[in-house]
Amino acid sequence: MITTCRQMQQCEEATFARGVSTAALMEEAGRGIANVVRQFAPRPGSLVLFLGKGNNAGDALVAARELIAEGWKLHARLCCAPESMKELPREHFAALGGQLRVIEDATTFDFPAGPLVSLDGLLGIGAQGPLKAELQVLAREMNSLREHKHALTVAMDIPSGLDGDHGDASKDAVEADVTAVVAQIKAGLLEDGADHHVGRIALVPLAELSKCEGDPTAMALTPGVLRAWLPRRANDMHKGEAGRVGILAGSRGFLGAAELACRGALRAGAGLVTLLVKEDVYPLIAPRVPAEVMVMPVDDYRDVLNMRFDALGIGPGLGFEDEKEIIEVLRQSKTPTVVDADALTMLSQHPDVLDQTARLPRLLTPHPGELDRLLRHFPGWHGMSRRKVVESLTDQAPGRTLLLKGARTVIATCGQPTLFNTTGHPGMASGGMGDVLTGVCAAFAAQEVPLHRAAGLAAWLCGRAAEITLVRDSIAAEAVCASDVAAHLGAALLDLKEGRF
Repeated sequence: MITTCRQMQQCEEATFARGVSTAALMEEAGRGIANVVRQFAPRPGSLVLFLGKGNNAGDALVAARELIAEGWKLHARLCCAPESMKELPREHFAALGGQLRVIEDATTFDFPAGPLVSLDGLLGIGAQGPLKAELQVLAREMNSLREHKHALTVAMDIPSGLDGDHGDASKDAVEADVTAVVAQIKAGLLEDGADHHVGRIALVPLAELSKCEGDPTAMALTPGVLRAWLPRRANDMHKGEAGRVGILAGSRGFLGAAELACRGALRAGAGLVTLLVKEDVYPLIAPRVPAEVMVMPVDDYRDVLNMRFDALGIGPGLGFEDEKEIIEVLRQSKTPTVVDADALTMLSQHPDVLDQTARLPRLLTPHPGELDRLLRHFPGWHGMSRRKVVESLTDQAPGRTLLLKGARTVIATCGQPTLFNTTGHPGMASGGMGDVLTGVCAAFAAQEVPLHRAAGLAAWLCGRAAEITLVRDSIAAEAVCASDVAAHLGAALLDLKEGRF
């Protein structure tokens, strides 16, 4: 559930009224936060706790206690003397004793080589307004460690200095790589611009705070939501029942886009994948695609209208020489169709087709530039939030799903909760990621997953695959390529089944 800070506080108050203690919730939250650190920083190194006076500091100290046995070296930056902390964090601080080294300035401290993680325990959801001077100093240090020493910053519940309801950032607000959100997603984390401070969202569930009032019209994508959407295969199913995907993609100079889309479809479980290309492209692309992909040369893309497919993916690297044929396929096909890249640009030049296909099953997957081109024909959108834009483009089109790519991908379908993706990292800001996504979306659509859910599954899995690449291949985020994402989709599927963050 997506909640306001006040709704979360009311839920906590009701929980305390039932006899649940703050100490018990702190233990559960702290252990969950430790699991978040384990997932995103699996090799132990230096853990720097930035501690305020309140219970957020207690959560951080519990997490640190859980991580000591795995070899983490603990350091702390304090905003006050330990005796000025609230009772519970003061007790946890004392319990760590000599295992926690208090330092004076994290930016000048000589940390040993290895992973460096900052844990933001300054403020929780009760804080409002600008950071106090003593907290601003620590937040600035945290951001400096991230910027200059490439520390991984993990915020708890909300990054300190960010408004939990509206997403507004005060001066020197913490810039987190991962935000370990406790119990429920806070509304401000999903606001436009907040992702600069929030990063990856990992939901730490608390059983006692699982029932809470919130916004029923929106949903953050987490394994708890997505696992039920993932098709479970019957023991006796065959490849035809796993979905037939037709991909219209690739042209001279843009063969890689077609290949990536095919790899995405294969790794997302499509039973049969066929790539349809023009005759001149066939000898160029056939040797490149995986052996499992069937490559079919066609004289006219409209031939696909008479073929049997459970889903189509149209657009990656397609070029514009055959625009008339593609537009007719988009206009006439009754098959669930993922529309991306060049096919989106074609649609932007034919708004009549966009209107005519409003009731046909279409999943549009624009990046912001492609969305701008589509919106030329929809005056009045300037100033709208990303959420409002995608909802406006789908609320009068019952067949259309729109997935707007970005650091916080947003997905809308008429009559469905708007979805916000939580996975991924800045290393995905490179070419080809959308091509893989097209193939993954088409694969799930071919498996009879509704387009809204297919889009949600695909967005989460591609982001998670990019995260897995960092750990499995021991590389930096900057080195991640779209082909890496396709290669690690199987591991991402397993993580989803097992309920990883």
